[in-house]
Amino acid sequence: MSQSVGRARRGFFLASSLVAIGVASAMLPMSAQAQGEWPNKPVRIIVPYGPGQGADLLARLLAQELSGSLRQSFVVENRPGAGGNIGAAMAGKADPDGYTILLGTNATLAANEFLYSNLGYQPAKDFDAVAMLGLLPMVICTATDFPTNGIAKMVQQARAKPNTINVGLPSTTASVVFAQFVQSAQAPLFGVKYKTSAQSTTDVLGGQIPLVIDTVAATRTHIQSGKLRALGISSSKSSPVLEGVKPIADQGVSNFSLVAWDAFFVPRGTAGPVVARLSEHVRLALEKPALQRKLFELGIDPNYMNPAVLADFVKSERKRWGALIVAADLHAD
Repeated sequence: MSQSVGRARRGFFLASSLVAIGVASAMLPMSAQAQGEWPNKPVRIIVPYGPGQGADLLARLLAQELSGSLRQSFVVENRPGAGGNIGAAMAGKADPDGYTILLGTNATLAANEFLYSNLGYQPAKDFDAVAMLGLLPMVICTATDFPTNGIAKMVQQARAKPNTINVGLPSTTASVVFAQFVQSAQAPLFGVKYKTSAQSTTDVLGGQIPLVIDTVAATRTHIQSGKLRALGISSSKSSPVLEGVKPIADQGVSNFSLVAWDAFFVPRGTAGPVVARLSEHVRLALEKPALQRKLFELGIDPNYMNPAVLADFVKSERKRWGALIVAADLHAD
């Protein structure tokens, strides 16, 4: 073989190898190629609720923190409607490239599939868990002129006059907490559904109803002003979001605990290193005292969970919320 022919063949094999490498690289999933570079363009956080609501404010606080620590823009997109289903469905159908995050809640990831006949997405199949952001205990409140000073006394009053004490329920979460409370405390109260917290708060302050179950954020101002009295919170332990208020579980209703929660999720199949990096930056953000104080003001107790722990938590929550909703025969459509 002549030297010129040998050189030509070696050149051909080298060129063929480079082409093969190029083809193989092109065939890699986009998410795999971007792992080492993520994020190299703006990341959107889909919030399935309207601007100004607690989930929206939480997302914007986290977006600000992540934009700083990851040196890339994190932009909040509000996609409200159908109890959060519209935004969740949009996020679930997005490319799993690390550039779409869902701010998911106990409603969109655990409760809604038992409340709605058609979600438009599959909570258990469409998402990968990233990080728990915080827990939101609910609070049972009464107007200060209502003759009761705690959960035990209120339960006694309900048993003495079954289904005569009305409780305002301005959300699905409030309705589920109410259902569990009635079952656990054997307290025959009567639930009255409201469309908004403003409506239920107005009625309890005006004396139309004696009790309301709502978020800390919706009731804190009236509690601090003395217009409402907080009887108990729904978390298993005392919470910094409402200091000085005893858990319902410590007032004669043993083992009672049911809280709302907010967490980050991404479309199923998002690259593991991307999920891990995002989760770690969320953890670091939640450790900052300044951010913690802001979350307390929103009625959110910062509570980080890594992807594996969050995935197990959501699985158990789906079973728990589902059982309560089915037992109470609750429906949203």
